Amino acid sequence: MALLRRIPSLSYSSLIPPAILISCRGLTTKLFVGGLSFYTTEKGLSEAFSQYGQVVEAQVVSDRVSDRSKGFGFVTFASQDEAHKAVEEMNGKALNGRVIFVDYAKHKSDYGGGVPIARGPPEPKNDS
Repeated sequence: MALLRRIPSLSYSSLIPPAILISCRGLTTKLFVGGLSFYTTEKGLSEAFSQYGQVVEAQVVSDRVSDRSKGFGFVTFASQDEAHKAVEEMNGKALNGRVIFVDYAKHKSDYGGGVPIARGPPEPKNDS
């Protein structure tokens, strides 16, 4: 920390990517986009939504095994106003021949995707 104070060109903000800084400040808004065509790419998704504001990230979710699109994705905007405008304008519109549904993304909760908890054998029943 003292080293960063001595070097004037370095600061905490210059060491962290801008997208992370924006999200830490709470300025970004992530949208869920459902009903995507299997042919929609991340670039195409970004271009479709960029007319409503600055797109920080566009992601199309793919199946791990087949590497095929699951038909939904996420678009992150730089401001809430831009995201709100995109929700109003793009929800119910056609993109690559499919009607898409746009809404605010919900926070990802931990589903415990690790090793299942061992519960042991079932309890013996008493027939008394």
